[in-house]
Amino acid sequence: MSHNHEHNHISESSRSRLKIVLGIITFIMVVEVVGGILSNSLALIGDAGHMLVDALAIALSLFAITMAARPATLSKTFGYHRVEIMAALANGVTLVLVAAYVFYEAYQRFLEPPVVRAPLMMGVATIGLVSNLAGMFLLKGVSHHSLNIKAAFWHIIGDTVSSVGVVAGGVIIAITGWGVVDPIIAVLIGCIILVGAVSLVRESVDILLEAVPKHIAVDEVIKSLKAVPGVDEVHDVHVWTLTSDIHALSAHLMIQDQSVSGSAEIVDKVNHNLSEQFNITHTTLQLECERCATCPEGTVCNIIRPEEPEKRAERI
Repeated sequence: MSHNHEHNHISESSRSRLKIVLGIITFIMVVEVVGGILSNSLALIGDAGHMLVDALAIALSLFAITMAARPATLSKTFGYHRVEIMAALANGVTLVLVAAYVFYEAYQRFLEPPVVRAPLMMGVATIGLVSNLAGMFLLKGVSHHSLNIKAAFWHIIGDTVSSVGVVAGGVIIAITGWGVVDPIIAVLIGCIILVGAVSLVRESVDILLEAVPKHIAVDEVIKSLKAVPGVDEVHDVHVWTLTSDIHALSAHLMIQDQSVSGSAEIVDKVNHNLSEQFNITHTTLQLECERCATCPEGTVCNIIRPEEPEKRAERI
């Protein structure tokens, strides 16, 4: 219960900060469109297009958080938590497309470097840079708790680096007149965006495939289960992530034949250890006094026996 309250509190804070960041990005986008037209800067207009994509991505993140807050139903017993991961995946794919667009535009500028009014270009880009830094500050604290917010945070990082590139490019062009500097900076911006995009897509796909969370080693989880008095064997262990910072486990535990109260004490101890050591807060534990039908005599079936600790890893 306390975990759900904390998660809801984080979601409410994230929603408020995303709304502020969305307003900032929309303001910057309008300023850069006007500034790009007045200064004849394709870089500023292109960056405004990047801002438009980011605004849509953050709006999608807001929608995902709102959906995730909806209660579970009889047809969706886990609720809508996975909407957040789907939004993060969509944002990651969008970032890949943005990076591809930046590379394409850079190639075009290599062929025909634009002539721009550098002072106006730098002034508008500086406004964008300050605003993006404010957006990064707002999202940094909550980006660690949500893959969806992390996606929005990477969008802001891409915007910030882009603004830095535009300012630096404007300075160099004003001093040297080298128009080729603009596409060089664009390629660097695209590479940074692409790194963040690939990371987001990988993490989102891992969660949708119900892979083991990166911070959890299954053999360590089994050691923790085996350390609980009364647990003789462990098998059919599965660990996955429901959504950002909410991890789940299912396992079969072989215990000695005993009273219901004794079994409940084992379950309570197991759940306490899993929560404290691995941040696993959703568990499904099947208690058995003998091997289940899926684990007949003579098969490994993910069993970890106390007399064979050296084989724990290879049996999972």
